[in-house]
Amino acid sequence: MVRFTVRLTPRGGADRIDGVRDGELQARVSAAPVEGAANESLLRLIARELEVPPGAVRVVSGAHARRKVVSVRTDRERVMVRWPDLRV
Repeated sequence: MVRFTVRLTPRGGADRIDGVRDGELQARVSAAPVEGAANESLLRLIARELEVPPGAVRVVSGAHARRKVVSVRTDRERVMVRWPDLRV
């Protein structure tokens, strides 16, 4: 299990990872932050980027904030290969 911080920009025009800044993953999704739609888009995006099942990713804190802590059921190496500057 790996945990890291994500700074999410909802209504960002596209679903994409913008990189790592100050140890935090920077992400944007096109969904609005209504009824959890932006969070769901974020979880699918992270799962796709890390090539893990969508159910392996969840928001553990900050569900209603731009800054979230995300947990992924995978090994640390997989995350660090994808985003080497990420603080986990």
